[in-house]
Amino acid sequence: MPVVVIIDYDAGNIKSVEKAFEYLGERVLITRDTQEIYRGDHVVLPGVGAFGDAMKRIRSYGLEDVIKEVARREVPFLGICLGQQLLFDYSEESDNVSGLGILRGGIVRIPDEDEDSNRYKVPQIGWNNLKLSGDGRLFKGIEGEPYVYFVHSYYLKAENRSIVKATCDYSVRIDASVESGNVFACQFHPEKSSEVGMQILRNFLAV
Repeated sequence: MPVVVIIDYDAGNIKSVEKAFEYLGERVLITRDTQEIYRGDHVVLPGVGAFGDAMKRIRSYGLEDVIKEVARREVPFLGICLGQQLLFDYSEESDNVSGLGILRGGIVRIPDEDEDSNRYKVPQIGWNNLKLSGDGRLFKGIEGEPYVYFVHSYYLKAENRSIVKATCDYSVRIDASVESGNVFACQFHPEKSSEVGMQILRNFLAV
């Protein structure tokens, strides 16, 4: 039976991700063992918390090269929330800490107000609607501007705009989901986003 591997680096939201895939009938393995990760049919990098702390744990567990090798082998790979941010080059949250650099771009703080001086609470916590590009594989069969659940203070500014498949507006335009080859990522939490989130995970499993 195929297995979904969730990379364990003390990420914080592992159990909710595990339960979501189990709800979809998948066999799930939570591990930081290199060979078990390589045997995964689909690999997931979840995460909540600080960018610098997360990269420190990933490196202390010897997972940086493993994650990059999974991406190189073209295994379907999904980053969730902080897991999306870690795929990129850097974050303003943690000076002098490099990310995984699998995708190009950086992570910056959500402004407290927009260009019209409207105030926003940071972090963004709660439901927000997505604007879809129309060609995102994670969003197959999802129409309109679906609502998904966010918890974050920092957001992605992707260098390559063609990989951005969904955005949302919250003080600024936020790159909410990206796809590049076998690598997929969401700033929001599909595992907490009701049926829309389950369809996103189904679409990932279909890759």
